[in-house]
Amino acid sequence: MRVIGLAGWSGAGKTTLLVRLIPVLRARGLRVATVKHAHHAFDVDQPGKDSFRHREAGACEVIVSSSRRTVQIREVEEEARLPDLLRRLDPCDLVVIEGFKREAHPKLEVYRHANGRPPLHPEDPRIVAVASDHPFPGATPPIVPLDAVEAVADIVMARAEPLVAVLARLESREGGEAGERGSWRS
Repeated sequence: MRVIGLAGWSGAGKTTLLVRLIPVLRARGLRVATVKHAHHAFDVDQPGKDSFRHREAGACEVIVSSSRRTVQIREVEEEARLPDLLRRLDPCDLVVIEGFKREAHPKLEVYRHANGRPPLHPEDPRIVAVASDHPFPGATPPIVPLDAVEAVADIVMARAEPLVAVLARLESREGGEAGERGSWRS
C-alpha cells in the first residue's frame, strides 16, 4: 500500500478533485481507499433508518452489513489518530487522505486563489506538488492546473509513499524526511 494526501483550505476543491481522480486511478488498475478528515460533527446515517435509531437510542457502536457493504459507526470520546485510521484499512494499492493537512504524510496541495487563504506549500516540506488555479512562479514543488486530473494522477502515483514509511513518520511525530521513496511498482 502506498499513501498520499490531498491538503488545502476548506473550499479549495479537495473533494471535487478526489472524486474526479479516483476513476482515473481505477482505470490505471489501482484499488483506491480514502480517509477523510472532518472538522465537525457528521452523520452517515439517515434519520429514521434502523442504524440511526440504534445510535440515537444509545448504542456506542453500530455495524450495518449486507451482501454488498459493511459500515461501522462508533461513538468516540476523542478523535482518532491518522496512523490508527490507516491501520484499519484493508489492503489496497493506494490510500488517498483528504484533509489532515498538518500531518507528516506526503501531500498534494489543492489551492484555489478565490479562497483568499495563503498557500500551504511554502511552509510544509511534505507537500510534493500543488494543483492550483493560480500560478506560483519559482515554487519549489511542481504546480499543475487544478483541472489537469491526468497530471494529478501521474504525480499521485509517482509521489505516494509506502504505508510503512508513512506510519513510521507519523508515529515519530517528527515529520522529517525519513522514509523510502521509489517507483510505483517497486
